[in-house]
Amino acid sequence: MDHLIIPKDYKPDLNLHDTQVAIKTVKDCFQELLAERLNLTRVSAPLFVDPDSGLNDNLNGVERPVAFDIKEQDGKIAEIVHSLAKWKRYALDKYGFSVGEGLYTDMNAIRRDEETDNIHSIFVDQWDWEKIITKEDRNIETLKETVRTVYKVLRKTEKYMSIKYDYIQEILPKDIFFITTQELEDVFPDVSSPKEREYYIAKAKGAVCIMQIGDVLENGERHDGRAPDYDDWSLNADIVVYYPVLDIALELSSMGIRVDKDALLSQLEKAGCPERAELPFQKAIIEEKLPYTIGGGIGQSRICMFFLRKAHIGEVQSSMWPEEVVQEATAHEISLL
Repeated sequence: MDHLIIPKDYKPDLNLHDTQVAIKTVKDCFQELLAERLNLTRVSAPLFVDPDSGLNDNLNGVERPVAFDIKEQDGKIAEIVHSLAKWKRYALDKYGFSVGEGLYTDMNAIRRDEETDNIHSIFVDQWDWEKIITKEDRNIETLKETVRTVYKVLRKTEKYMSIKYDYIQEILPKDIFFITTQELEDVFPDVSSPKEREYYIAKAKGAVCIMQIGDVLENGERHDGRAPDYDDWSLNADIVVYYPVLDIALELSSMGIRVDKDALLSQLEKAGCPERAELPFQKAIIEEKLPYTIGGGIGQSRICMFFLRKAHIGEVQSSMWPEEVVQEATAHEISLL
């Protein structure tokens, strides 16, 4: 059972009832601060989209979306969203938001091909947010300043939870450390796995912002996959923290400045899917009909797991797990919801 980590001497500090109360406390605190600091308005969002619209996130291009037919629409197919990365940009334009304003929403997804472990589930819940910027704001400083703002919200939430719950100690460093994927590969040239590099840098720094994800590195490999039609690969980032409960690097947020026409066409070519340029959403970018934006996703269950110092994401969300995982977790006092 290599995919299940059992921390030595782990005992949850909260029972199931109190965990539910604490989950709401974390979510309320974090999302209120995030909306305030980034000037975001909460909106409603779709659970499913038309696959022909180009709005669904195709992630690494191999994950199968959950789809179903609609009886009332003569069997038309709809897809459960993988994320709302593209829909949000469309919504900002449709809803009449202005430069400097943004939106956030609860995003729920089913990722049927996800390999589950302590931090991965087939059920994904996150805050998806997006904000309109100017063309001149499409630069690394805008990205870094936004990362710093999100990180400050994370730190403030941790401080709040440490006051509410005595067992929670503050572990996030004051500042987040910035590094590109190429710089990370240069620092650890003998470490072949990108995830191992993330672990070493996160453990050394406590909290890191890993930038420029998706393009090929000098070693001929990619640090990680990234869909070619929402983030600009030269202007994106992941917030990763060291999580001592599991002794791992834990990604809490993925974000980026979104593609413009040039970045979109270049990345579609690199990803081997130039035909996606003909889809409605992608055509709207090429024809410059959508605003320039920055946005991201922040894992709700990941946040709750981290701030409540839980050993398994199943302790803060309801999902489905292999029976042997449930039995092993139960035997070690890890209660999966």
